[in-house]
This record gives sequence, structure tokens and C-alpha cells, in this order.
Amino acid sequence: MPTPSAQVLSSVVVVGAGLAGAQTAAALRKHGFEGRVTVLGAEGLPPYDRPPLSKELLKRTEPVWLSDDLGVDLPALVDDLRLADPAVRLEVDRERVVVRTASGDDVVADAVVLASGSEPVRPAGWDSAVTLHTAADAERLRAALVPGMRLVVVGAGWIGAEVAGVAAGAGARVTVVEAGPVPLERQLGRRVGSLLAPWYDAAGVTLVTDVAVDQVLPGSHEGSPDGARVTLADGRVLEADLVLAAVGARPASGWLAGSLPREANGGLRVNRAGRFMGVRHPTDPAGRLHLDALRRVWVVGDLATREHPVFGAVPGGHWSAALHDPDVTVRALLGLDERAAEPEHVRARLGLAPIPAHAPYVFSQQLAHDLALFGVPSPFDEVVLRGDPAASGGWAALYLENALDRHPRRTPDGHRVVTVRAALLVDSPREVGQVRKLMNRDEPLRLDLTRSLDPTIKLKDAVV
Repeated sequence: MPTPSAQVLSSVVVVGAGLAGAQTAAALRKHGFEGRVTVLGAEGLPPYDRPPLSKELLKRTEPVWLSDDLGVDLPALVDDLRLADPAVRLEVDRERVVVRTASGDDVVADAVVLASGSEPVRPAGWDSAVTLHTAADAERLRAALVPGMRLVVVGAGWIGAEVAGVAAGAGARVTVVEAGPVPLERQLGRRVGSLLAPWYDAAGVTLVTDVAVDQVLPGSHEGSPDGARVTLADGRVLEADLVLAAVGARPASGWLAGSLPREANGGLRVNRAGRFMGVRHPTDPAGRLHLDALRRVWVVGDLATREHPVFGAVPGGHWSAALHDPDVTVRALLGLDERAAEPEHVRARLGLAPIPAHAPYVFSQQLAHDLALFGVPSPFDEVVLRGDPAASGGWAALYLENALDRHPRRTPDGHRVVTVRAALLVDSPREVGQVRKLMNRDEPLRLDLTRSLDPTIKLKDAVV
């Protein structure tokens, strides 16, 4: 009798028509699935790539369609494509999955792949602020960015910095308000964030830090009757023609409330293969599912908190995960690789080929600078710099694991051996390829620290 993971599937429903959903549909057909595939989208548009929405806001007047960029022709891959009928409810049992759509239809399938992505955070009461997440958002923002207009961006994260630079370059008067002490503190840490702060002034952007936004209200009659007013926690008021809320994103999992147990941030915990683990936050009212039901639920993209062989549980939000993980997940879903979740040393003993490891990756173009981040920085990491941020040319920040070690390793030359948890490259295009290879491994990257901090030595030549 076949195990549930090896059962013959006749139908799969993919919830989400973004990069992760499109890659899932493509992988199903690539690996020989001949059953019925249904894809449910929410925006009414074919799959497109989201990063250019902010990075190339004014350069592109339409999205980067995945059919052109990656050759993923979704209509040709699926049997039932509903780009404007999003999922609103999920029911899973040991025999099947049922996805209720906004139109009231029930899609019944043998398995579901959840790829509904993320959604921007807009605090309650901020109705006068816009967000940037969809092609429609980008179109509205593009139309509003004219020379002389006043733009207030709340949040100096990836999106906020990218839009601020683009808008300032178009002649807008831009103010960025950040609750933390430096830009990108949550993503890159305080020390590295402080090195990015001077970029704002150089780009003609006013940066206001260490103060939270209290309210975003419709514009005053004296100031901007058609705009908005931003009230800061210290009492200051900023008048704006437009306010962009760029305070982060969260997994778009609200429609799964009560159906599946979710983590505190709304994400879904999956194993290395992408199978839902049923892990939940203690306050989540959803009950636990039977193992046979869990084997019918798979998660990819921003929705997934996925196990990585080096970095542990990695929350969604990384472009590389949406691009690469669906292939591994589909192979496991179809029973082509029933040991996809096993560690590599176990797979090696079983004679199985290694699964390519892809480090979490973020690329950003902001304020006339390029940033490439590989790995997952932690507030507890030790940060060291390769190159001089104050000099012309590129530099890098290496985030070193700060583990207690009674027997620290040394090279024969007496140099300290360190484990790299993340690497940020700034204006260093020539190093991106080699660092990607070094970080895309199933074992931690260990370097000779002295050699790694010498910009004249290639990082690959500092590997221990």
C-alpha cells in the first residue's frame, strides 16, 4: 500500500499567481504531472515580478511579466486559471482539500500549494497613506510623482529607501520618517544602518529618525487640502501631497484564520521540502491536523517559514525562495523525492543527489547605491567591514556568528577562523557572483578573518 506522500494525485490547486505560484505550476508540468491544475490569483493580472515596482518605478510603465522574463506561460500550463478570484477559505481533511473563492465557488483537489505571498502593513487609522505592493499601487504612485510635490515616506526600510531615491531623482521634495535610530536597523543592524544614513542627505532626501508617526490624517485647508498631514510622536506635523506607508509586510494569511495553525507573524512553518508542519502560535484557535491532512498542504514563497540546512527556520520574503523553492516542493509533493526534507548527510548515505541550497537573498537599489544581502543577519552577530565605506568604491559587511566556543579555531598562520551568517555587498557588482556561490551551500561558510578583511584578496581565497 503506498504511503500518503507517494499517493497518486489527480488534482492540485495553487493559491497565488505571483512568482512562487507561477513557478509551482511550471514545476508541476516540468516533472510530469498530468492531472488538473487550478491557479487562483487576486489582482486580475498575469504573474509579474514585484521588485521592479519600487526599484524601477519611473523607468517601467508596466510590470515585468514572468512570461517574458522567465518564460512561464501560465495559461498554457494550467487547466483552470482564475486571476481575479482569490481564495477566502480553506478546508483540509484526510481525503481532500477544499478552497472557497471570493466568487463563492469551491475548488476541490487532492493537494494545495499555498503561495498567496505577503501584504503591506498599514496601521489602523492611516487611511490617508498609500502603500506600494501591486502594479496598481505603482501606477498610482508613478502618476503622483511630479517635480515639486511633497512626499513623506514612513519607514526607512528596503521599499522606503528605494522609493525615496527614485522620487528625489524626479524632483520631488522627500522626507523619510524612521522610528528607529538608523535606516534598515531591523534588517541590517544599527552599525551598518548608520553607514547608510549619509546617503539620504547626498540624494537630497530629508531623513528624520528616532521618532514614531502618531497619525496620518487628511490634509489641512491651510496646507494641502488634497494631501495628508503626518503627526509625529514628538508633536511635529509634516504636510504632504502624498504619504507612503513603507513600514513592512506580513504573510497574506488572514484568509487561513481558523483553518490552519499559524505562527505569531502569520507565517506557516514548513520543513525543508515545503510540507506544512502544523506548528502554531499558542493563541491561534486553529486545531492540529491529522498527519494525512498535513501531507496535502504545501507552502512556498513569502507565506512559508522554511527550514534551511545552514540558517535554520527562515521567514518568507526572499525573492530567491519564491524562485527556487517551488521545484523542490513539487518533487516532494509528487513523490519523486520522498526524502527531500532529510539533511544532506542522510541523503548521501541513501545515495540521493544533494538538493541545491540557496541562501536567502535580497537585492536593493537605493539612493544611488546597490546592495546585495546573502544570508540572515542577527542582532547578536559580530559585524566586521571589508573595505572602507567612507572611500570611493564598494565595501562589504560580514555578519559573524557570535557563538560561545571554548576552543576557537585558528589557521596555521594564527588567524582567527569565523563563521559567516550573512554578507552585505555595497556597490560591489564583481563580488556578487562569488559570494552567492560561497553562501549557496549546505554547510556554513568559514573564513580566515584576517584574509577576508583584505579587499585585495578574493573572499573565495579566504575560505577555510
